[in-house]
Amino acid sequence: MLKVKTKLQMSHIHGIGLFADQFIPKGTITWEYDPHFDISYTEQELKKLPKWTKEQFLKYSYFDEKIKKYILCADDQRFINHSIDPNILSTPNFDKAGKDIQPGEELVCNYKDYESDWFERRGIDEKDFTYIVKGK
Repeated sequence: MLKVKTKLQMSHIHGIGLFADQFIPKGTITWEYDPHFDISYTEQELKKLPKWTKEQFLKYSYFDEKIKKYILCADDQRFINHSIDPNILSTPNFDKAGKDIQPGEELVCNYKDYESDWFERRGIDEKDFTYIVKGK
């Protein structure tokens, strides 16, 4: 569940992005997994979904190795884009600001920080998603 005020905007990185709608000081928890709020499926449950539904779910979810479930954030956190130079430090359980983030700045994380094989699980070439946030 998002813990800071954000908004969705078109991203220069990819499609829609998640942007700060407030100043976020370094170290602030920006998102935290909440099993009562976020949606989760085991691999077996995911296999039962229609192909299109499964593809859509995987597009915005991550696999938590500890609890062996795919997690889909129920809020706009699912629109956070990937960067190899993130301003958000991610884990499967929470995200925090790795630096001061200004209002209007896009929040970006490294997908591999919370799911080491994110790209492989989805059959995606990581080079297609390697972005660096400019101006830091």
